[in-house]
Amino acid sequence: MEEDKGSPVAEAEEVVRRLLGTIEVIAEISDYRNAYKKQFSNLSRRVKLLAPMFEELKDSREPIPAEAVRSLARLGDALDAASELLRFGNDGSKICLVLERDKVTKWFQEVTARLEQALDGIPLNELDISDEVREQVELVHSQFKRAKERIDMPDDKLYGDLSCLYDKGNDLQIKPEILGRLAENLQLSTISDLTQESLALHEMVIASGDPEQSIEKMSMLLKKIKDYVQMQNPEMGTPSNQKTKDYVLTQNPEMGTPSNPKVSISEGENKVPVFPDDFRCPISLELMKDPVIVSTGQTYERAFIEKWLDAGHTTCPKTQQKLRNKSLTPNYVLRSLIAQWCEANGMIPPQPPSKQNKPTSACSPAERANIDKLIRKLSSSSIDDQRSAAGELRLLAKRNVDNRICIADAGAIPLLVNLLSTADQRTQEHAVTALLNLSIYDENKAIITSSGAIPGIVHVLRSGSMEARENAAATLFSLSVVDDNKITIGASGAIPALALLLSEGSQRGKKDAATALFNLCIFQGNKSRAVRAGVVPTLMKLVTEPDGWMVDEALAILAILSSNTECKAVIGDLQAIPVLVEVIRSSSPRNKENAAAVLLHLCTGEQEQQHLAEAQERKVMGPLLELASNGTERGKRKAAELLVRMTRFLEQQKQAQAQIMSQAELNHQSQLPSTVADEVLLLPPP
Repeated sequence: MEEDKGSPVAEAEEVVRRLLGTIEVIAEISDYRNAYKKQFSNLSRRVKLLAPMFEELKDSREPIPAEAVRSLARLGDALDAASELLRFGNDGSKICLVLERDKVTKWFQEVTARLEQALDGIPLNELDISDEVREQVELVHSQFKRAKERIDMPDDKLYGDLSCLYDKGNDLQIKPEILGRLAENLQLSTISDLTQESLALHEMVIASGDPEQSIEKMSMLLKKIKDYVQMQNPEMGTPSNQKTKDYVLTQNPEMGTPSNPKVSISEGENKVPVFPDDFRCPISLELMKDPVIVSTGQTYERAFIEKWLDAGHTTCPKTQQKLRNKSLTPNYVLRSLIAQWCEANGMIPPQPPSKQNKPTSACSPAERANIDKLIRKLSSSSIDDQRSAAGELRLLAKRNVDNRICIADAGAIPLLVNLLSTADQRTQEHAVTALLNLSIYDENKAIITSSGAIPGIVHVLRSGSMEARENAAATLFSLSVVDDNKITIGASGAIPALALLLSEGSQRGKKDAATALFNLCIFQGNKSRAVRAGVVPTLMKLVTEPDGWMVDEALAILAILSSNTECKAVIGDLQAIPVLVEVIRSSSPRNKENAAAVLLHLCTGEQEQQHLAEAQERKVMGPLLELASNGTERGKRKAAELLVRMTRFLEQQKQAQAQIMSQAELNHQSQLPSTVADEVLLLPPP
């Protein structure tokens, strides 16, 4: 039955649709290559774990209580704030992220606090959602609660290097090692990276309303990094080993005299010529191929100013003046001067790009040609060619999203999948890691799975080198973000292989296996597979290991699995009650809540009375009372439910004991009359 607009049911449906839409937007933001990569990735991962709750609410036929609708609406506002922060992490300037670290850290704290408060206000017990989803949301809530109390700052050395370079302004005497560190740590080592950074800087200047100082100082800083990168990478357009040739630029009537025509970077006795600033597009900082003039008189590379205008901007990126119109006039004079300069310096003049052959990503033609060359080597009969090509594609796919798009568009994925079955372990390792890096871009996940990659990845997981097995597990985790893939991966035989890696792998391998298992076991059908694969004894062993370095992960997986009947039986057979009680008594808040969740599941099954009795013998009441008073919100709820069950159990025991004593008394009294009669007969007559 269709509800009228404005009705409570319609309002609830609208709130849930909004929540799902925001999660979909966040899921599309996937590339965080900056000083806050860990923080952005953690925030994104936690937010996406809320999606199953919204899906179940969408499919539920039970009405959502009015208070819960209001709480979900507040969560929607918090998710919008998170989406804005994540978009900034994806598109924002890497330089500004470091230089403005205090503001960025405060932004993280504010968003995290809003999400934690919104989740805290949702009455999960009143919503029609499964136990597994409820526990997952509670786990996310506890993660946000811990995260809001932490302050994670970017690397101090990176901040110091960048601040030093920023403060020097136009001083060109910068040590090459500092520029090298910045290019590496900021991941500004390709034309694509540098172009994206320049675009991001301009966008941030518009938003901040500070076009004067920021645009000049940060653009100059970025130019220094780019000059260094060009010196180190001759294929980017600058000859790597020739003497500096003085070239005085003839005055350009439209642009004035260039501000810096002879700047060069020294390397030993050789000097490398650097493009004059006026030859660079102010947006991309690249040598212009097709320069055009906008209405303010400034010149830009056509492709980048078109992108700027298509994004809805109505101002000149460099001056912030309002554009009178959007017309673009070719700057033939500047194009001629660039050609003359290139010829004088032994370089091939740049050619305007063909409008009929636009690349699908920001990869340059040279980068695309290199990728095509590597793909041809993948098809070679030479194992050496295959190994080297897979290794280079692995590194390229790790670098940026444009490379991931370009590599996939060029048809590399099916060829990499074929190499998963090669006998050469190093090639196999490169192939599975390349697929892992490619899968970071969400659109590539479907291509990877449709290319039949999952059986090959499982093969590597079973028989590859330790590094290959680790990366195979990480790849399965990445692919399992798509719900349908959880089913496919579970049915492929991956779970026993992950269980084996969890048992015998390196520290990193165990972490990767645990992460993949956690995600896969969200799907109900995979829980029995995990139990039958023997994962529960391994998890219990990890919980009891002296160093305790994987207690968090092990208990989190057990909390998900323990709703499964088979899992309860295995945990019970492993004598887990003493371990769980000890965790509730003395471990971290997160571990206490997960241990309480496992214990609660055990105390709701066929062996409920046995487990409650054992927990009582281990004196669980005191730790439960403490957890119910001072634990996390989820921990308090689990402890409260356990206390209810324990109290009922103790009351039943008390009643049973009373019945036994009462019966004993009755038995005693039933014997009493004959004894009394005998005594009466022995009395002397009155």
